[in-house]
Amino acid sequence: MNETHLSYLASPAWAEKLRTDLLPWLRQVTDLGDDLLEIGPGPGLTTDLLLEVAGKVTAVEVDHDLAAGLRERLRGQNVEIIHGDARTAELDEGRFSAGTCFSMLHHMDSPQAQDELFVRLNALLRPGAALLGVDSIDSEMIRQGHRDDTYVPVDPGTLEERLHAAGFADVTVHRPDQHQFRFTARRPGPFS
Repeated sequence: MNETHLSYLASPAWAEKLRTDLLPWLRQVTDLGDDLLEIGPGPGLTTDLLLEVAGKVTAVEVDHDLAAGLRERLRGQNVEIIHGDARTAELDEGRFSAGTCFSMLHHMDSPQAQDELFVRLNALLRPGAALLGVDSIDSEMIRQGHRDDTYVPVDPGTLEERLHAAGFADVTVHRPDQHQFRFTARRPGPFS
């Protein structure tokens, strides 16, 4: 992630946007339960919010320095920070009461990697558990913000089909504004 982008994701302005935009949606959509999985927390402003609405958070971050910084900053809270790739991290299948991925899918190096993550998330969630996500809609402005970054935008028009192919049910994808889309899906089965 380039330094400008990373600085913004750690800024008070981004924290406020998350608090006023993301948090109300999270509270409205579903109960996140007692054991939440967060993929790609970056500097952890989303993790801070998730700790307000979930019993425990396990956050998987691929960047070593970001994971170490987040682990130090959140020491003593009900969170586990794992440095690794969520597609291969040692996590128990069927463990998590919900999963989240906020503005991180476009940082994966290919659509195939994104699809592998979806399959893995389906396996890690409990039957009936929700997957919630947000990502940016491809635009020149977003591309400029990701200069010298990995940037593989997700097409919201194909996401429902991709999540179904990964084994999810009850998929919804909507665009609350011109800059982002949100999605929800459930692992099939009665919630346990």
